[in-house]
Amino acid sequence: MSDLDRPVSVLAEEAEDRGANPSLNASLGDVVAVRLSRRDFARGALAVSVAGAAAVSALRARPALAASVDRLPVFDFVELAVVDDETHHVAEGYDADVLIRWGDGVLPDAPAFAPATQGPEAQAKQFGYNNDFIGFVPLDDVGDRGLLVVNHEYTNEELMFAGLPPRGRGMSATAGGDATFAAITERHVAIEMMAHGGAVIEIVRANGKWSVVPDSRYARRITAETEMEISGPARGHPLMRTAADPKGERVRGMLNNCAGGMTPWGTWLTCEENINYYFWNKAALEKHPQRSGLMRYGVPMEWYQWGRFHDRFDIGREPNEAHRFGWVVEIDPMDPASTPVKRTAMGRFKHEGAGNIVNGDGRFVVYQGDDERFDYLYRFVTDGKVDANDRAKNRDLLDHGVLSVARFDADGTGQWLPLVHGQSGLVPAMGFADQGDVLIHARLAADLLGATKMDRPEDVDVNAKTGKVYAMLTNNTKRKSDAVDAANPRGPNVFGHIVEITPDDGDHAAVGFRWEILVKCGDPKIAPLGAAFNPATTRDGWFAMPDNCVVDAEGRLWVATDGNSGARTGRADGLWSMETEGEGRGTSKCFFQVPRGAEMCGPCFTPDMETMFLAVQHPGEVAEGSGEATASFEKPATRWPDFQDGMPPRPSVIAVTRRGGGKIARL
Repeated sequence: MSDLDRPVSVLAEEAEDRGANPSLNASLGDVVAVRLSRRDFARGALAVSVAGAAAVSALRARPALAASVDRLPVFDFVELAVVDDETHHVAEGYDADVLIRWGDGVLPDAPAFAPATQGPEAQAKQFGYNNDFIGFVPLDDVGDRGLLVVNHEYTNEELMFAGLPPRGRGMSATAGGDATFAAITERHVAIEMMAHGGAVIEIVRANGKWSVVPDSRYARRITAETEMEISGPARGHPLMRTAADPKGERVRGMLNNCAGGMTPWGTWLTCEENINYYFWNKAALEKHPQRSGLMRYGVPMEWYQWGRFHDRFDIGREPNEAHRFGWVVEIDPMDPASTPVKRTAMGRFKHEGAGNIVNGDGRFVVYQGDDERFDYLYRFVTDGKVDANDRAKNRDLLDHGVLSVARFDADGTGQWLPLVHGQSGLVPAMGFADQGDVLIHARLAADLLGATKMDRPEDVDVNAKTGKVYAMLTNNTKRKSDAVDAANPRGPNVFGHIVEITPDDGDHAAVGFRWEILVKCGDPKIAPLGAAFNPATTRDGWFAMPDNCVVDAEGRLWVATDGNSGARTGRADGLWSMETEGEGRGTSKCFFQVPRGAEMCGPCFTPDMETMFLAVQHPGEVAEGSGEATASFEKPATRWPDFQDGMPPRPSVIAVTRRGGGKIARL
């Protein structure tokens, strides 16, 4: 079928392959196949006809927890029955209230949202589009007042602007025949640029309900034009220099900020993901001096029209601008006048998240996924230690440390391979002149080191109670069917899985680790899928395409999904609880579901665990069964959350609370 006949989600996934990994490194599927073949055939546990059942049995076959690890509390709530309709749903006994929507005021002088006459000046003061990561910073000891930080990842212009025809989102600027793309004006682009970035809002709780403080001194909008500092080894590097910034030390804006993390010293780590979407000029690529590097990152993609109106997004006019995106950005939400900083020591790739922990020796450790099929899982360990008593001393902690990439071995162990100039072939003769080169081209460096190709590693989080790390692997539809065998019946891997990593000796800076697959996602009742959940999981409890995640204060894992819609699963995306220990290990339950066409993002808790914040992204995107490639402003799949004629669907942040008070999912 043509692009214009294909669902947005499918086109988006295929578009991400523009930076596809050409290396011959082993994929995680290869490793899993070898490992499980050795282990399970030796036990006689697997046969082709019972592969799914054996995978479930493997969940029960883990060694008992060490006596020093307390059993984690289970989830106590009445499971939500899965649906796929125009509104959101939450488990019985809970309220899910819209806290803030696209277009709502952030800055004190923000005008009221008027979609028919929206302009860039208004959008720069209003809540941005497609809210993803959420972080909470308490402002008092009680926890009734705090700051919410929110990423604004990308924009759906066909839903934002009236008069644009439905668009095949996989279409590029030069593909031809894309009426929506051709209709985009400079004003549309200016609004889109202001709808990207992030927001800081102050919120307050009264009588158990949260609201936005309208005139907060902390309120801030960060956009694609906000000036930022470049720090770390790539600061001033020749590949970071542009006509507007000949020193390579400052950059305007951050792009496609997906998941993220919060540091112990209260700063916000926001992660640039699909930065290739914004760059233009395929004709210039052939003679570009950094051609191989740009191709490894899928640049240029020509998804957005920005390069038509802004030279810096044209690789022919500004050859180095793309190198200045794809980083982790650190922002201080307590100081609205502070300059965001791109921390280059943490590497450049399609960052999904920044799950972190203070190691036993005081160093700060950040785990990061590179969200593309056949790309890698990374870890960053600081040289210095966190100072819990002096926030200012942690200011530049993230500028000095070691970035490593994961290799998963067939025996259930793995190693972190350091990306350090001068080591392991990362030398000038191989194209790496210095550490700045290594970090700017982190994907190429990881290829050379022999890292394991993963199935789209997205969000990663760390369980501070057990020390285990959970990586969401969303899917890999490009895995070949001829790789299917009794131990690895996942080719293509349509529905994803979750990997659990345990660092050697509980040391998150250690070279080695052990790993297990926690669950293989999809419907366990469809045997050919090879899905594996605990048998206690109900028909409503299984899910597919794990994306964002969070480990709560009690050490319990929550998983948000992206892709559980339409013909794929017959259910909407949402949030599921996931037990990771004891007899319940591998059991999930549905807690929340988004409206049709939306994606579930940003699970975040208040410290008292009495509120969960959730981000509902791109509601109304696909009109299921309509035969259209996408929905449009005039004909969305839903008009959530306002349900008013003429009002488009609006990405929003939800506050979930328990009726009568109390912790989420606890007695």
